[in-house]
Amino acid sequence: MSFVTVENLFQSYGPRPILDRVNVTVEEGEFISIVGASGCGKSTFLRLLLAQERPSRGEIRIDGNPPAVEPGLERGVVFQRYSVFPHMTVRDNIVAGEAFQHRWGRFFGAEKRAARERADTVLARIGLAHVADQYPATLSGGMQQRLAIGQALTARPRILLLDEPFGALDPGTRLSMHDFLTELRAETGMTVFMVTHDLSEGFKLGDRVLVFDKPRWDPDDPEAFGATITYDFDARNGGIPFQTIKEKTHVPLPA
Repeated sequence: MSFVTVENLFQSYGPRPILDRVNVTVEEGEFISIVGASGCGKSTFLRLLLAQERPSRGEIRIDGNPPAVEPGLERGVVFQRYSVFPHMTVRDNIVAGEAFQHRWGRFFGAEKRAARERADTVLARIGLAHVADQYPATLSGGMQQRLAIGQALTARPRILLLDEPFGALDPGTRLSMHDFLTELRAETGMTVFMVTHDLSEGFKLGDRVLVFDKPRWDPDDPEAFGATITYDFDARNGGIPFQTIKEKTHVPLPA
């Protein structure tokens, strides 16, 4: 049985279709990169995977379980805009990421000291050790995004959802975060879905690259149809198509 199963998924906002008949299966531990033009429902698809939204039709099952009705601890997320706890220091934000999985949601005594030491190790890996005692408001946007990524990875979810997580980072930091994500993924075996506009990044990090596009297109009404997965590339095999779903076609104009 596949770990993630998406069957006949549709999503609309009012009369506006966003996703149209999305079907895909993913094995546990796979890294799925998602690319496509702006407005093709990539972020919407992540929100549906997170269970932040419910689909108009169809379903998403994780490990054979019934569709989730709300986000859970097994799914971590980093959106385009950094989201960390402003009232906590940088170190405590990382500790909180790990504490999410703890029975009481926090650490005490020796456990807390050990968690803080692990947090310092993470901060060194993501280049934030020198600001461990500062608060997020004192950091640059790129540093806050690094913190959000570190926090999400430290939580070690079964599924990690990333929406353009490296877009605000400078090239050198971006490469170091690629390495950090690759290492932690190897350690945990987590399944990753990452939206990116950088095709080379998608093929570098992903096992598969899903292309979202609108196979039906009306030039007079670009929002008349939703998007779906049009290509599924095997990034581990030189970009050989895993599966070609359908070709894009234009809707004939009326006579």
